[in-house]
Amino acid sequence: MWIYLCSALVAALPLAALTVNRLFPYLRADILYVRDLVWILLKFVRRHRRRRPVFFALDRFLEQTAARPDKPFVVFDDDTHTFASTDRRSNRVANALLAHPRYTAGDAVALFMPNEPDFMFAWLALAKLGSPTALLNYNIRNKSLLHCFDCSKAKVLIAAAELKEAVEDVLPALREQEVVVLLMVQSCDTPGMESFSDKVDRASDAAVPRSLRAHITYKSPAVYIYTSGTTGLPKAAVVNQNRLLVALEVLSANGVSSSDVVYLNLPLYHTAGFFIGFIGSIETGSTIILKRKFSASQFWDDCRKHNVTVVQYIGEVMRYLCSTPKRENDKDHRVRLAIGNGIRAEIWREFLNRFGNIQIKEFYASTEGNVGFVNYTGKIGALGRVNFVHRKLFPYSLVKYDTERDEVLRDANGLCIEAPKGETGLLVSKITDIAPFVGYAQNEEQTERKRLRDVFKKGDLFFNSGDLMRIDKDNFIYFQDRVGDTFRWKGENVATTEVSDILTLTDCLKEANVYGVQVPGHEGRIGMAAVTVKEGAQFDGSQIYHHVVSYLPAYARPRFIRLKDVVELTGTFKQMKVKLVEENFDPGRIQDPLYILDDKRKSYVPLTAQVHSAIVSGTVKL
Repeated sequence: MWIYLCSALVAALPLAALTVNRLFPYLRADILYVRDLVWILLKFVRRHRRRRPVFFALDRFLEQTAARPDKPFVVFDDDTHTFASTDRRSNRVANALLAHPRYTAGDAVALFMPNEPDFMFAWLALAKLGSPTALLNYNIRNKSLLHCFDCSKAKVLIAAAELKEAVEDVLPALREQEVVVLLMVQSCDTPGMESFSDKVDRASDAAVPRSLRAHITYKSPAVYIYTSGTTGLPKAAVVNQNRLLVALEVLSANGVSSSDVVYLNLPLYHTAGFFIGFIGSIETGSTIILKRKFSASQFWDDCRKHNVTVVQYIGEVMRYLCSTPKRENDKDHRVRLAIGNGIRAEIWREFLNRFGNIQIKEFYASTEGNVGFVNYTGKIGALGRVNFVHRKLFPYSLVKYDTERDEVLRDANGLCIEAPKGETGLLVSKITDIAPFVGYAQNEEQTERKRLRDVFKKGDLFFNSGDLMRIDKDNFIYFQDRVGDTFRWKGENVATTEVSDILTLTDCLKEANVYGVQVPGHEGRIGMAAVTVKEGAQFDGSQIYHHVVSYLPAYARPRFIRLKDVVELTGTFKQMKVKLVEENFDPGRIQDPLYILDDKRKSYVPLTAQVHSAIVSGTVKL
């Protein structure tokens, strides 16, 4: 009897497994994700309690140096720096800085440097000295540069040789503040600036005493990373030592190991390049192929040359790669994993079809935020998935948002209203001990703006991500737009990302930056797009008209189009809209060709000064 029963059970197992798989197709992936999440948390707790003195990201680098001293850590152009040589060079930087009479260990220091090994050497040196580091965007100048420097209260500025002129522009203000300005050159005769490379070369490579960083705790600032500044002056997000320890786990949690070669071409001053590329490789012991900046034309040749296995992406990087001329060797490489965020569904498919079976790990996170998601199932277009355990540990929700008034919707009791599945809502995440929000340096006003109170009960406190999301019936989460990137016209919400995607599907348009502009006498904002034309193509107003009419409802169709040579981007490939919005659709202020949608002629036609005046005076209604 038992034999027959056991046989029946064994025979039924495949059918049961098939049934479970059909009913719960993502169950296995969900279980594996929870397993990885628990492993990360246990590892994190173990590092917190493992020993005294406390363990920081720097200590992981020192562990890797002891374990694999001769392994290449950073490859830059024709130079290779092992873990041991990197350690020694950073010691020289630290000792040279210690010898300066106006520097004291623990003083905040600002780095104004492009992607180069000196950036990494300097950061490691400052970590050894217990100094919090401000990572300045090397593209900023004048007022923005001074603003970012002041946010960190840094007493020292270390700048790359190529940025000397940018520093000279703000030197009077720095000298007034008695800031020590060190330039990575062998000699410098500019008053108020000092050469630093020569002093580093002469300094000892002996390790600096650990006692110099004995004052550091898990809550101490480690780095200041600045927002992109798409809406005004950048804000300095405070990243403490605890947050940096969490960053250590990102690459290893995605299966990256010491045998991997990581291609790092994103800016080190920003979260993606610094956290995932640099700090992540410290955790895994991987080799970094460091590039000064992203180049679509050199990308795959570099990957083949250095046997790269892991690449990063952000924003429009993947689309730029897909826009390069096709080659017979597009799939001839060893890249197996791409980690990043911001890839659009159609680009995702095109990338895989063209460049081969590369695992794409799309994730969602922000520099200052307290919640993140990982698309652990590989669902194209999604940035993550609702997971019960994850949501319990890091409580988050989507709440209804009024894009016209730029505020959350509240019920009669003054509480937020949860957005139902399938509807777009604002992502908010509860601020807790394990999901804190530290805020911005020297900017309590902006910090308070990101705090959302009385969300689901009086007195609770949530982080306002500023991101609009949607959760589908299968519990996948999709990014919709940034607050401010969505505008309202004719009583309807228009998502700029969606309109941009549709515009770039036309044969003649390469890029599209969509935004809303105000029109006198009209409520809300009407759609406008700054676009670039594909190489070898011409702007075809009729074709674009028929395309947008076919794909977009009337309220979402861009009424105005502005031709640009390039679409301006931030250092992390986010489209810049503020100046475009300010310039509106006025031919008197804009030198670029302007077009207006004309339903009678079924085309986008040139926007003349006369037509503009008629719209502004109210003679023509839109």
